Amino acid sequence: MNTVRIACHQLAPRIADAQYNRTLSAEAIRRAAALGAQVVVLPELMQSGYVFTDLHEALRVSETLEGPTLTLWKTLANELGIIVVAGFCERLTATQVANSAALIEPDGRLTVYRKAHLWDREKSIFTPGTEPPPVVETAVGRIAVMICYDLELPEWVRLAALAGADLLCAPVNWPDGPRPAGERPAEIVRVQANAAVNRLFIAACDRHGEERGVNWVGGSVIVDADGYPQAGATSHQQEQCLVADLPLAQARDKFISAHNHVHQDRRPGLY
Repeated sequence: MNTVRIACHQLAPRIADAQYNRTLSAEAIRRAAALGAQVVVLPELMQSGYVFTDLHEALRVSETLEGPTLTLWKTLANELGIIVVAGFCERLTATQVANSAALIEPDGRLTVYRKAHLWDREKSIFTPGTEPPPVVETAVGRIAVMICYDLELPEWVRLAALAGADLLCAPVNWPDGPRPAGERPAEIVRVQANAAVNRLFIAACDRHGEERGVNWVGGSVIVDADGYPQAGATSHQQEQCLVADLPLAQARDKFISAHNHVHQDRRPGLY
């Protein structure tokens, strides 16, 4: 079965320094392409950093879809023949921004997803998205996009799976927190569970680096359609580029036994 090479490049963007972040992202995209990746995923809010002081700071660093960051990513996607999925602070209006992710194909087609489920202080800065996660028919398979906390709402992941996604790409920024000794971060466990209950490949790209008192899990992970990690799945608070070769067509087989289908066995009328 043919495989698709996926890369998650875990980076440390600088808050409100879009020029630095563009350079950092370009280097990561080129590295992924050099490793033979057909899809590269970068962190949430890669273009801007995450821990904004307030809406005004977010507005100052935000960009439209025609801004320099997406223009750069489009150029690289075309030049390198790679699909780019990455987060950015999107200018919606003079007073509104969204926590968004772009999926850019080599032919220039752009799909934008706006985070629907906002975490903590994001609610005081970002306007939530109102559309379900897109599922895009690309040259390598059907790719869905969502962002960070969206992954913790199982109904949202189910929407993408029911819409036919083979691979879910998720830029994330997972704040680090206490956990029992020896336990893996719960964010990674939830990714594995979502993949398994939907027979869906997932690539979640986290960040690293302290930012205004916040530390990050550094838990980038690529999992297969049974929920087993193919790369990452530990807390690694440094830069890393994870690569995995995934047989995406396997995600279209939803049977887990001769008589059990992960979607057809659902009984919504009882729920």
